[in-house]
Amino acid sequence: MTPLTAALGVTPPEIVYPSSDGKPMAENTKQGRWITLLYSNLCSVFHDRNDVFVALDNFWYPVENEPDIVYAPDVYVVFGRPKGDRSSYKQWLEGDIPLTVVFEILSPANTRTEMDKKFLFYEEYGVEEYYVYDPDTNKLDIRIRGKGIHYRVNNIKGFRSPRLGIRFEMTKPEMTVYGPDGMRFGTLGEQKQDRKRLAELSRKARRGQATLEEIAELERLEDEPL
Repeated sequence: MTPLTAALGVTPPEIVYPSSDGKPMAENTKQGRWITLLYSNLCSVFHDRNDVFVALDNFWYPVENEPDIVYAPDVYVVFGRPKGDRSSYKQWLEGDIPLTVVFEILSPANTRTEMDKKFLFYEEYGVEEYYVYDPDTNKLDIRIRGKGIHYRVNNIKGFRSPRLGIRFEMTKPEMTVYGPDGMRFGTLGEQKQDRKRLAELSRKARRGQATLEEIAELERLEDEPL
């Protein structure tokens, strides 16, 4: 309330911070699949950490009383904040801690100008790690904060996130993401299929019926935690 409104006895209108812009979370199934894949697996990675908050498609308001300064990352992680439901992430209510890691999954509708604006926003307001993945072209852009500004990671092969401990392999047709324990990020359906295949190959190996290719596949599945 300003001195003038106080003198006049006028109550200023309440500032509204919308929790939705009415747009869908994803524009197609491929984008939606990657958003949910990253979100669900990151939730699993930090399941036992009460000081790590993971969210998807959630508005981030970094500045109090400025509801127009806002973006909704596809997936984000905040270190130093407790788990819990939020209609939006209002930074001044969160110990003034900005988002730590942000993921954006591209769709055909995203423009270069739009993504440049997002990058500048995330850089200005304190994001430490910024990932942009295009599942249509299978390209991953990684920016890591260093000395106040972000630098692009040029050698992605085997790159491991400093904050999350996850690594990225640019396999085809789409990249593969591995957790800190070496576990491949996957959907529940994929994990069930891997378990079924592992059991099938194990039976064949015990019976001496497995081919060399099947034994190699069995060893790969055994080395990859499910």
